[in-house]
Amino acid sequence: MTNDQLRIGLIGTGRIGRVHAVNIAALPETTLSWVIDPYVAGAEAIADDSGARATGDPGEAFASGELDAVVIASPTSTHADLIKQTIEAGIPVLCEKPIDLDIARVDELAPLVVGSGVPFAVGFNRRFDRDFSAARERLIAGEVGPLEQLSIISRDPAPPTIENLRTTGGIFRDQTIHDFDMARYFAPDIVEVFATGSQLFDDGARETNDFDTAMVTMRTSTGVQISITNSRHSAIGYDQRIEVFGGTGMLEVANAGTSLVSSSNATAVKTTSPYQHFFLERYAEAYVEELREFCRLVRGEASRCSTFADGRAALILADAAQTSAEEGRAVQVDLDR
Repeated sequence: MTNDQLRIGLIGTGRIGRVHAVNIAALPETTLSWVIDPYVAGAEAIADDSGARATGDPGEAFASGELDAVVIASPTSTHADLIKQTIEAGIPVLCEKPIDLDIARVDELAPLVVGSGVPFAVGFNRRFDRDFSAARERLIAGEVGPLEQLSIISRDPAPPTIENLRTTGGIFRDQTIHDFDMARYFAPDIVEVFATGSQLFDDGARETNDFDTAMVTMRTSTGVQISITNSRHSAIGYDQRIEVFGGTGMLEVANAGTSLVSSSNATAVKTTSPYQHFFLERYAEAYVEELREFCRLVRGEASRCSTFADGRAALILADAAQTSAEEGRAVQVDLDR
C-alpha cells in the first residue's frame, strides 16, 4: 500500500472499465496503479490520465508487486481465466457480473476461489443503491410485516448492439441477472422459476434467438412470490422500480428523474422531466459505494460485497429462466447444491 491507499489494477477499458477507472482515481482510499487490456492503446489512454502503468499482459502487472487488489471489467468470456490468474497470484478481486456464462466453469472455479481465502466480490452494484438498500433494511426491521410479494421492474432505454447480443449469453444472463441478484437480496431462498420471453421489436434478438421482452415469476421455499419484468427498450427512460409488499404495508422505490421540478397548467398536472437515461447515471453512486465496500473487504473489515456464492446463484436462476422460457415449464432450483 502507498500512503494507506489500496493500489488497484483495472482489467478492461470498455464502458464499465472507464466507470471503475474514474471511481478508483477519485476515492481517497484507492489509487489506480495498473491498467491492463490487450488493446494497449486503450490502457495507455486511461493510465496517462491517472499516472498508472499500462500493459496488455496481466502477468506483468501481477508480478510487479504493485497491486493490492484488481477490478476485472473485461468481456465476460475472459472472466474465468482472469479470476484464476488473479486468485493464484493472491490478489483480491472484484469481478463484474457474471463470473462466467457456463455454470460448469463457475463450479470448477469455486474450490480455488473459496478455498484460497483471497477476498473475492462480484459486481452486483445495485445492492449498493441507497434506496434499494433502505427498502431492504426497512423490510428486515419489520416495517411492512413479513414479505409476501416482491415486484422488480427493469427496462433498458434501448437494445444492445448485435455484437453485444452475440457474446453476452442472452437477456436472462445479461440483463435479468442483476434482477435475480436483487431478488435474492430481499428473498434468498428461491426454489422455483417460471419465465416467458418474446421477440416483439428488436431484430438483433431475432437474429441471435434471444428475447427482447421477458417476465419471470419465482417462488421461495416459504411461498413468497417474486416477479421480474424486463424489456430491452423504454420510451420513458431507464425504468428501475421495486415494490416490497408485506402483511402490514408496502415499500416502493420509484424511478430516478433528471429534475425535481414539475409543472402544472390547464392541460397537464405535475408534468415532470424524463427519467435518468441509463445505468451510468442511475447507479453512479452505487458504483462508488461498491468500490468502498470492496476496499473494506480487502482490508479484512466487515463488508456488504456480493460473494462468489451470490454470483453462482444468480447464474443458476438465469439458466433456469432460460430453460423455462424455452420449454414452457416451471424449473425447480436448489441454490445451495
